[in-house]
Amino acid sequence: MAVYAAAATVLAGVENRQGSLKGLVYASNFQNVKQLYALVCETQRYSAVLDAVIASAGLLRAEKKLRPHLAKVLVYELLLGKGFRGGRGRWKPLLGRHQARLKAELARLKVHRGVSRNEDLLEVGSRPGSASQVPRFVRVNTLKTSPDDAVDYFKRQGFSYQGRASSLEDLQALKGKHFALDPLLPELLVFPAQTDLHEHPLYRAGHLILQDKASCLPAMLLAPPPGSHVIDACAAPGNKTSHLAAVLKNQGKIFAFDLDAKRLASMATLLARAGVSCCEVAKEDFLAVSPVDTRYARVQYILLDPSCSGSGMLSRQLEEPTAEPPSKERLCALAAFQLRALRHALTFPALQRLVYSTCSLCPEENEDVVREALQQSPESFQLVPVLPSWPHRGLGTFPGAEHCLRASPETTLTSGFFIAVIERTEVPSLASPSPVPKRKRRQKAVASVGTQVEGSEPQGRKLPNMC
Repeated sequence: MAVYAAAATVLAGVENRQGSLKGLVYASNFQNVKQLYALVCETQRYSAVLDAVIASAGLLRAEKKLRPHLAKVLVYELLLGKGFRGGRGRWKPLLGRHQARLKAELARLKVHRGVSRNEDLLEVGSRPGSASQVPRFVRVNTLKTSPDDAVDYFKRQGFSYQGRASSLEDLQALKGKHFALDPLLPELLVFPAQTDLHEHPLYRAGHLILQDKASCLPAMLLAPPPGSHVIDACAAPGNKTSHLAAVLKNQGKIFAFDLDAKRLASMATLLARAGVSCCEVAKEDFLAVSPVDTRYARVQYILLDPSCSGSGMLSRQLEEPTAEPPSKERLCALAAFQLRALRHALTFPALQRLVYSTCSLCPEENEDVVREALQQSPESFQLVPVLPSWPHRGLGTFPGAEHCLRASPETTLTSGFFIAVIERTEVPSLASPSPVPKRKRRQKAVASVGTQVEGSEPQGRKLPNMC
């Protein structure tokens, strides 16, 4: 009962403009945030379909005490979700009286629209490359297992493995219980768009991280070797932090900062489940962290993914398909903060490599911020070219912007994203460890990225027997 009531409350809050869907989910105090978020998103996505079925079946006329938003959640679970199991079976008697009629109305709606599958009823995202057609990306947590073992586990569950995909078209063609290995990231599995793995035992045990492909690029491109000291400047909710730990093989140190206490609490749970042991989490403003503090004397890698408008987030596109773009005032305020954070990061004396990323599509938060930051120290840092085969590049607003990466559902089958990789052009003086000469250091960094992209799959510990 609790999850359905919580989901109904969130839906009502969104409809009454009391806040964003994600914000209301986090403010609900419901214990399993991911379960609630998934249920609300799916119910919202099928909202028009559910309204039509409920109205045609006369459910609210027959059950006058049933609130509309709760009815929508329950009908979603009955017709399109996992059904009522365990303690949730208390709703079977109520909806059982209407089950045949509800199913008949859903079937009639399919016939009327000339479709055969539930997902084909979706009006939003019916065109190729739209948000709802982006595949489900699943990062294998190599701190706990290996891609080979994860693939074997899914095959034992009846999934059909298609091998390493060779193109985006291969990923877009995935249907049903088919899955593949991403052509770029050797630890990334790809499933059809509607696949829900929130209750999967491997996810619940921390062997899998549900993370969009674009969100996996920052840690991969930062490529800190094991033993490095790394700062994750705006770390919560922690997916990138856990990815950094996997790249480091839990060897070294991650200093993770964020100001949001609730997000940090969720992050701590995620990191514990993922087996991360090399991370120090602090409720602290990154801008208040002193670059000359001796604790950070060996920090040579920084991942900066600051607060942004979120205009590229798939969840936002699905929740609010007609939402207006962020206002100029909000973009200016965000860009000012992002620029301060990037300039601050570049003052860490041992810094060698930095990745700046956002889930925004707005150049004010992306190319403009990077250009302004680099103009402050043009002789010390520069953009470096990465992933030359990536199809979506930075906007040509200044020389070198083409070295940046952009992502979108239409061009890369991912969420909207921006990434810039910045390297120091002079070698900082370090007491310990000894600095690597510039030419060798860059070759090492590029080789590390190339290994992740083209090399053999990382090995990890075996999966526990959870069959």
